[in-house]
Amino acid sequence: MSVTQPQVLLVEDEPAQREVLAYNLEAEGFAVRRAENGEEALLLVAEARPDLVILDWMMPLMSGIEVCRQLKTRDETRDIPIIMLSARSEEVDTIRGLETGADDYVIKPYSLRELMARVRTQLRRSRPAAAGDALSFEDITLDPERHRVSRNAHELKLGPTEYRLLVTLLEKPGRVFSRDQLLDHVWGRDIYVDTRTVDVHIARLRKALTQFGGSDPIRTVRGAGYALG
Repeated sequence: MSVTQPQVLLVEDEPAQREVLAYNLEAEGFAVRRAENGEEALLLVAEARPDLVILDWMMPLMSGIEVCRQLKTRDETRDIPIIMLSARSEEVDTIRGLETGADDYVIKPYSLRELMARVRTQLRRSRPAAAGDALSFEDITLDPERHRVSRNAHELKLGPTEYRLLVTLLEKPGRVFSRDQLLDHVWGRDIYVDTRTVDVHIARLRKALTQFGGSDPIRTVRGAGYALG
């Protein structure tokens, strides 16, 4: 099983523009969820954390600036990349958008090719494996293009769940993931899995990573979860 599709939340109140953008994002291989206003966007983020948000500035009920501010002030969502779309082209508007926390600011009208390139750039920072980039930590290397994992030049055979667990840990070395966070990243929120299942698969991953020797690279943080390194 390959790395899961990058999840993009598209927040745009103009229906035709929303569908054109969604069509192009899906053609690039992204899974797209749509919201037509800021309040709906925040509800969708609470339901399932996206890998990236494309956010229109001018919207009914709640502006894109306010959505961006709320997402960037919450611990659980502050590291989600946000690309702000706006017809406001003045420098002061760009600065306001970026200072609110947007990771990129795109002025309308824009080139779809340029926007897709910016999406890939932001995803490469937040989910490098989804962008096809190789991941490594110490002597462990994961190549998502060829779906291969090696440690100290030994190729490792991982089950699909262990592979996705390793991708998640490798994308954020040192970060402590709770069992619930690993369930969301690896299994998804729509599937019910007991948190103890995480422990079983972590144990399998540890066994695979140490089959040719070497220390266990996965750290158990008592009462918190697991981290790589």
